[in-house]
Amino acid sequence: MRERPVTNPAPTPAVFINAQNAITGLRGRDLLTTLRSVAAHGLRNPMHTARHALALGGQLGRVLLGETVHEPNPNDVRFIDPTWKLNPLYRRSLQAYLSWQKQTRHWIDDSSLNADDRARAHFAFSLLNDAVSPSNTLLNPLAVKELLNSGGNSVVRGVSNLFDDLLHNNGLPRQVSKHAFEVGKTVATTPGSVVFRNELLELIQYKPMSEKQYAKPLLIVPPQINKYYIFDLSPANSFVQYALKNGLQTFMVSWRNPDVRHREWGLSTYVAALEEALNVCRAITGAREVNLMGACAGGLTIAALQGHLQAKRQLRRISSASYLVSLLDSQIDSPATLFADEQTLEAAKRRSYQQGVLDGRDMAKVFAWMRPNDLIWNYWINNYLLGKEPPAFDILYWNNDNTRLPAALHGDLLDFFKHNPLSHPGGLEVCGTPIDLQKVTVDSFSVAGINDHITPWDAVYRSTQLLGGERRFVLSNSGHVQSILNPPGNPKANYVENPKLSSDPRAWYYDANHVEGSWWPQWLEWIQQRCGVQRETLTALGNQNYPPMEAAPGTYVHVR
Repeated sequence: MRERPVTNPAPTPAVFINAQNAITGLRGRDLLTTLRSVAAHGLRNPMHTARHALALGGQLGRVLLGETVHEPNPNDVRFIDPTWKLNPLYRRSLQAYLSWQKQTRHWIDDSSLNADDRARAHFAFSLLNDAVSPSNTLLNPLAVKELLNSGGNSVVRGVSNLFDDLLHNNGLPRQVSKHAFEVGKTVATTPGSVVFRNELLELIQYKPMSEKQYAKPLLIVPPQINKYYIFDLSPANSFVQYALKNGLQTFMVSWRNPDVRHREWGLSTYVAALEEALNVCRAITGAREVNLMGACAGGLTIAALQGHLQAKRQLRRISSASYLVSLLDSQIDSPATLFADEQTLEAAKRRSYQQGVLDGRDMAKVFAWMRPNDLIWNYWINNYLLGKEPPAFDILYWNNDNTRLPAALHGDLLDFFKHNPLSHPGGLEVCGTPIDLQKVTVDSFSVAGINDHITPWDAVYRSTQLLGGERRFVLSNSGHVQSILNPPGNPKANYVENPKLSSDPRAWYYDANHVEGSWWPQWLEWIQQRCGVQRETLTALGNQNYPPMEAAPGTYVHVR
C-alpha cells in the first residue's frame, strides 16, 4: 500500500450520462431546441461568430499548408492507425476535424449564453462532433485496408449487418452477437436451485463450494433494470463462486421481467417481495440475521427495505449491507440532466403508464447515444465499415439482455431523482412506513467506480453519508460494471480507500490511500466478520417448507 501523492487531483465523474438519463429519457426535440438556440445566439452576435470563424479559417489555412496544429488524444482509438499521421490527405482531414472541434468549444465558452445553456450546447455539439468524425466514413484507413484485403466482401457484409440491425436491433449497431452466449449454458452456470418464487422474483440458493460455511447467509439483490447474472458470468469473474468458495451461504434474487399486466408494481411492491425472500433465507439457513448486498437500483431497494424494517422495529434481521455503485443521494449535476425539466419528467411518466412498462431497449438506446464513441460509432466502424461480427464479450451480452420496468416503479424512480427523498427523514414512504436512513444502524460497505458514468462516484460517496451505523467506502478504478466484476488476479485492478469519511468527497480522496489489487478480498474479510460462526457445510438446498424447484438459473431469467 502506498499513499497517493497529494498533487493528484480528485477524479472528475463522467459528465454526460448517468442513471437519471436512462430513466428519464432524452428527447430529440430537446437537442434540436438547444441547437436552434445556439444558432439564434450566433445570428444575434455576428461579431462573436465572425471572430471565431476567422480563427477557424486561420487554423484551416495552416492545416492546408501541412502544419500539425493539434495532437489527437492518445487515448482516442479512432485515430490510432498511423495513416492518420503519415498520409498527407488523412493528416489534413484529421487536423481540420480537430480544429473544428476546438473552435466550436471556444465559441460556446466565449458566448454570452448562461451557464446552463452553455452546458447543454457543449453536450449537443459533442454528439454532433462525434457523428461527423472522419473515422465514421468508408474512407477510414481501416475500412480501406479491409476493403482491399477482402476483395470488396467487407462492404457486402457491412451492408448486410446494417440491414439486419435496422430490422432487428432498433437501428443501432449490434454490440455483441446474439448467439455468442446462452444463459445457463455458457453464462450463469453456477449450480443451485430455485427455492422460492413469488410474482416478482425467484430466489436461487447456490450449492456450497467449501468444507465449512458461515452461519449467516448472503442475499444478493441485483438491479431491476438488468438480469441478475452479472454476478455469475463465468467462473473466472463470478462473484457468486468467489463468495461460495470462501464459505458464504449465497442466495440470489432473480427479478421477473414485467409486462403490461404488472404496470402497478412500484418500489413498495418490490420491497415487500424482497422481504419475503429475506424471510425464506432465514427459514432455510436457520439464521436470525442475513447479510444484504444490492447493486445499482438493487442498493436502493435494500436501503428501502432496511428503512421499512427499522420503522417496524425489525432491523435486527439484517446483519450488514453492501452497496455496489448504488445511489441513495440522487443529486447529480451534469449537462444531460439539464434537459430533465418538469415537462420532460411528466412526459416520461405518461409514456410509461400508457405503455404499461418502460422498455429496456429504450433505456439502452439512451445510454448508447450518450456515449456514442464507445457504444455506437465503435461498432458502426467494426460492423458496417469493416464488415465484421461484433466480439463475443460476456459483459456486453449481459448488457444487451434487456429487461423492462413496470410503469409504477418507473414513476417512483423519476420521483426519486426529482425530489431526492432519502436525503431527509421521512422523505420516502415505502409499504406505508416513512424511511429514515440515519436510523438504519446496520454496518455498511459501499463501492463506487472512478470512471462510472451511470452512478457518479461522488454521488455514491454522498449516499454513504446518509446511512447510520459503521460505514466503509471503497473507490474502484473502473466503471459501473467493471467496478463490480473486479476479481483478484486482475492486473488492472486497484482502488482508493480512506477510513475517515469526511463530508466532502474531494477532501476524502485527497487524503486517501491507493491500494493495488481487487477490493473483493477486503470486502470478504469485512463480511466474514459479520457472518457469525463457521460450521460444517450443509450440502442440501432448501428445506421441507421450501424444497428445491428448477435448477439455477431458474425460469424468470429467460423471460424476454
